[in-house]
Amino acid sequence: MPGPPPRREVSTDGMVPLPGGEFLMGAEDAEGFPADGEGPVRAVRLKPFRIDAQAVTNECFARFAEATGHVTDAERYGWSYVFAGFLPAALRRGAPRPERTPWWCGVEGATWRHPEGPGSDFADRADHPVVHVSWNDAAAYAAWVGKRLPTEAEWEYAARGGLEQKRYPWGDDLDPDGTYRCNIWRGTFPSKNTAADGYRGTAPVDAFEPNGHGLYNMAGNVWEWCADWWAAGHPAAGPVADPTGPATGTDKVIRGGSHMCHRSYCNRYRVAARSANSPDSSSGHAGFRCVAPA
Repeated sequence: MPGPPPRREVSTDGMVPLPGGEFLMGAEDAEGFPADGEGPVRAVRLKPFRIDAQAVTNECFARFAEATGHVTDAERYGWSYVFAGFLPAALRRGAPRPERTPWWCGVEGATWRHPEGPGSDFADRADHPVVHVSWNDAAAYAAWVGKRLPTEAEWEYAARGGLEQKRYPWGDDLDPDGTYRCNIWRGTFPSKNTAADGYRGTAPVDAFEPNGHGLYNMAGNVWEWCADWWAAGHPAAGPVADPTGPATGTDKVIRGGSHMCHRSYCNRYRVAARSANSPDSSSGHAGFRCVAPA
C-alpha cells in the first residue's frame, strides 16, 4: 500500500508566537453548563508555541486535497449535516433530521467542496473557514503541513488573548459599545437570524477585530477541533503542565462556538465553553486551526 503523502516544509507564515507560561483555565460562569466541565478554574502552565492567526480556509484545504488526494470522512460517507435554513426546499424535503436538533439536515453530497450539498460550491468563500471536515481530516491536514491540532489548554490560552478570566476573547461584554466582535446567531434561534453582525453563515477568517494575541474569530464563526479526547472532569490542584487530556475516549473536544450559537440554546462562544463530537463527524459549522513549536 502507498505510504502517507509527504509533508510540506513547515511554514510559520500566518502564525503567531505565544510565550506560554501560567494562566487560569476554565470558568465557573453563571451562563455556563456544569455538565460541560468548564470548571473548576485551574492553573495551567504551557510551553511556548505558535498558532495560526486564522482558521484554515477553503483555499488552503483545497491545496491539501489536490496535493494528497485526501478524501474526507463526509466524502466517504456520502453526506454531512447542513443547517436547514441554508437549503432549497428540494434538498430540505425528506432529509433526515436528528430528533433533538431538527434544524440540521443530513444532506447527501454535502462536503467541503459543496457546503450546502449538490449545486453549491465555495467559489465565493475561498477565504472562509473550511467546513464539513472531521477531526480525522483536520489532523491529516495538520500533519501534511508539519503542524498539529492545538491541545485544549493551548486553544484556551490563545483565545483569552492575554486577558485573565474574561468571558470573551475581548472582555466581559458581548458587544462592547455596540460593536460586534464575533459571528454568532443574532435574533431568535432557530427561526430568525437577523445577521446583524453581517453574516448568516460563515464569515471570512479575518473578519472582526483580532484578540490581544492577534488571533481572529476565537469566538463564533466555526467550532474548532482540538487534539484532546473529551472529559468533563479536571484536576483542581496545580499548576498542571502542558495537559493533553485523557489517553483515550470516544469524542474529541471542539472549542469556540460557531455562527449557529445563540444564548438561548448554545451559549458556547464564551472563551471557557466547550463541547465535543466524534472524530469522524462533520457539519457546516466546524473547522480548525493548527499549532507548531515556538
